[in-house]
Amino acid sequence: MMLVLTISLVLFTCAIFVALYRIIVGPSMPDRVVALDMIGVNLISLVAVFSIVLHTHAYLEVILIVGILAFISTVGIARFIERGEIVEHEHDD
Repeated sequence: MMLVLTISLVLFTCAIFVALYRIIVGPSMPDRVVALDMIGVNLISLVAVFSIVLHTHAYLEVILIVGILAFISTVGIARFIERGEIVEHEHDD
């Protein structure tokens, strides 16, 4: 069982590095956004497996926070790509 967990930790770490490469080299902004979301998902998985290895529930809050931050950042960047601004300002005419 420990061998499977160790292999999964290594694979999730490799996936994070692949996504970092895509963020740096990515040909377009949507590719970079998908890679950023991929880092968030892999980081959540990495922390979950790490929590299983250590037999603790202490990292579950970290998983929730990383998930929320990954979602908010993906939505914010997608809105920026679509509209050119993240927060809409009301203009008085």
